[in-house]
Amino acid sequence: MQNIVVVGFHKALASAITGVADLLGLAGVSWNRIQGEEPERLFNVRIASPDGEPIRCINGLMLGAHMSYDQITSADALIVPSIGGVFEEVLANAAPTLELLRRADRNGWVIAGNCTGNFLLAEAGILDGRSATTHWGFKEQFEQRYPKVDLKADQLITRDAHIYCAGGGLAWFDLGLHIIERTEGFEVAIQTAKAFVIDYRRDSQLTYSLMRLAKPHKDDLVKDVQAWLDEHYSETVTVEALADRFNVSKRTIIRRFNSALDMPPNTYVQSIRIEAAQKLLEETERTVDVVMNDVGYDDASSFRRLFRKKTGLTPTEYRRRFSRRF
Repeated sequence: MQNIVVVGFHKALASAITGVADLLGLAGVSWNRIQGEEPERLFNVRIASPDGEPIRCINGLMLGAHMSYDQITSADALIVPSIGGVFEEVLANAAPTLELLRRADRNGWVIAGNCTGNFLLAEAGILDGRSATTHWGFKEQFEQRYPKVDLKADQLITRDAHIYCAGGGLAWFDLGLHIIERTEGFEVAIQTAKAFVIDYRRDSQLTYSLMRLAKPHKDDLVKDVQAWLDEHYSETVTVEALADRFNVSKRTIIRRFNSALDMPPNTYVQSIRIEAAQKLLEETERTVDVVMNDVGYDDASSFRRLFRKKTGLTPTEYRRRFSRRF
């Protein structure tokens, strides 16, 4: 069971705490009940506050805490909810929260901030030099206050190493579903989305849909190649051409990919193509052959073989099972 701690603080947005706690707490439970199967709790969700006492959310609701920050000795993930109050006031009184986030960063725990809660991550300094997002309405304020952060406010979800950020408002459920997918797999995530009757993978950007593919790493060359492939995966791509484009030898690029991602470049390209095909099958009415062409394949038998190898299903079976038109 994954241990998740929601970081509570005064003037937080209540729904960003209770909503994600319900979503994670009922993963493996609600869907199983609907299907007449034995419920299986997958996440142990606890709320922490600076001193273990209840917090007063921005709507006046008092939420009890299971523990204090000091009692958090380990966690599979910390979730930081949205700031509901005036940023300056919350940040001025956030010293315990900031220290907790710095400790979590030093320990390499997964940290997931939602919406304006990402101001706390930036205030703690753990987003310096990293990619992040926040509510679109506070983009300029965030950029002015935290110039060292690589803000991508047009993205709903960002990830840099072990730190995830979600954009505005109800993006906590996107964040929660990705935590479920990251730890329990795609099928459990989409089952949870169906049980809660919410859309999954709302953002059309490929980097968002491919979050579960690539593990965190610090190899700048591989990151640059990944960023280029995110935009050009449907083109004819060879290892030799990639090596030439990034001015390294074929041997070097293969070695660096194997070290950073546990796979060579050609396998990575296949994987992101199949992931892109999954998304198109889930969200569009395009025929399987059109999807195949859109992601860079022209050999139907090869495409279907690779798709089945990765997903365990044919493209048609996958669409029937995971299409949003459920």
